[in-house]
Amino acid sequence: MIEHLEEVPLSAPSPDAPFRMAIQYVNRPNLDFRGFAGTIASGSISVGESITVLPSGKNATVKAIVTYDGDLESASTAQAITLTLNEEIDISRGNIIIKTGAPISVSDAITANLVWMDEEPFIVGKSYLFKRASTVTSAVVEGIDYRVDVNTQVHHEAHELGLNDIGSVRLVLGSSLVFDTYEENRQTGGFILIDKITNNTVAAGMITGSTQKEAKKVGGASEFEVEFNALVRRHFPHWNAEIVT
Repeated sequence: MIEHLEEVPLSAPSPDAPFRMAIQYVNRPNLDFRGFAGTIASGSISVGESITVLPSGKNATVKAIVTYDGDLESASTAQAITLTLNEEIDISRGNIIIKTGAPISVSDAITANLVWMDEEPFIVGKSYLFKRASTVTSAVVEGIDYRVDVNTQVHHEAHELGLNDIGSVRLVLGSSLVFDTYEENRQTGGFILIDKITNNTVAAGMITGSTQKEAKKVGGASEFEVEFNALVRRHFPHWNAEIVT
């Protein structure tokens, strides 16, 4: 089995996939240079193309693609690059850059398939740290839809997940998340959960969708406003607060 797995050919990433890049570092060594560094998760980008930064929703055009080996006219999946832009817009670590007009989901309430890897059970109501690439936020367990029997693939009702259990769960996040489903993009659709007390990685997850009826693009609301809105809607549902983006 090991020999077979080592020889299985891997499919090459498609250059036609939607462009996705999470910002890992804002590079500003002096007043004359401001670059946004990261590794391209999928797709390609070229100098002169229009990009959108999420969750702010601000647009800009690519001025240069900077690498250790020199500037490029274009770059694609798995390349580590630094983008400089023609416009001055606010971009922070954890933001996602996409091509302007490309569809992507934004929500603070997601569904996911979860592999639980901790001896302490995964239970409804508990809060964890949610980490996807350079994005870190809180995640509260809203519910467990079912647990999967790994031998029969049958779905069983569950109130908790134990060590090595696999299940479908609902999470409410502390801030709006820009994402694709795992089926669409493994880089923007995969995540881990971290125990806030022990700092141990307790689960690996694959985003399957949003529990909101419609995923929206984040607009001009501040991070505090988005988080406060999520808090109000979680604890005071009878107020019928609209989603702030």
